Amino acid sequence: MAAPEVVLVGSCMTDLVSLTTRLPKAGETIHGHRFFTGFGGKGANQCVQAARLGAKTSMICKVGKDSFGYDYIENFKKNGIPTDFVGQTENAATGAASIIVDDEVKTLFNPAPALADLDPQFYTHSNIICCNESEAEILTGITVSNAEDAGRVGLVLLEKGCEMAVVTLGPEGCVMVSAKEPTPKHIPVKKITAVDTTGAGDSFVGALAFYLAYYPNLPQEEMLKRANFIASVSVQTTGTQTSFPYKKDLPQHLF
Repeated sequence: MAAPEVVLVGSCMTDLVSLTTRLPKAGETIHGHRFFTGFGGKGANQCVQAARLGAKTSMICKVGKDSFGYDYIENFKKNGIPTDFVGQTENAATGAASIIVDDEVKTLFNPAPALADLDPQFYTHSNIICCNESEAEILTGITVSNAEDAGRVGLVLLEKGCEMAVVTLGPEGCVMVSAKEPTPKHIPVKKITAVDTTGAGDSFVGALAFYLAYYPNLPQEEMLKRANFIASVSVQTTGTQTSFPYKKDLPQHLF
């Protein structure tokens, strides 16, 4: 097996998706108009997006010895992701989500789910920490309502020991701040009509991992602009991994 350029350690989840006209109240049964299953999980999503952009990837995870687990292993293979380090266990079920190294290696850490008492080593061993608004608040105690708030979060994360912090803001793009450029910079994204935002953050992180591995000399701001664009493509289609674009379907100036 060729050495991977992007290695992901994280979860694999089977998404159980129900589409309804509204969310049910506690204890209420309502009619749904569509149900489908899909492949999800923070780590796996990011790995699939990086692979679809052309990265040589590897996934480190564990699934159950059940139908969801076997299906997930086949999904990795279909996406060209080696399964050498995908373990299976009889002691636990595959996760399910109900949804209504050399010196050039970069460590990109996505703290999801976030913990307020996160081990300090995660900060000091991470070149880049990328979190969304809710994760940012858990990590720093700062409520993120706009780009200025995200910049304050970034500065706190730098103080904790990372080299660069990125706070994603959904339709407002992201904010970056680094030890080399300590002034927060807002990187907006073109306005689009979102159909399904599930997995958008994972699309963004997967794309960023791809650019870090294959275009290391690209300015960081440009990497984030491109990751913003790819994530914006993903929200225009229903589903999680099914919405992640392939390299062949994206404008070639991104590569």
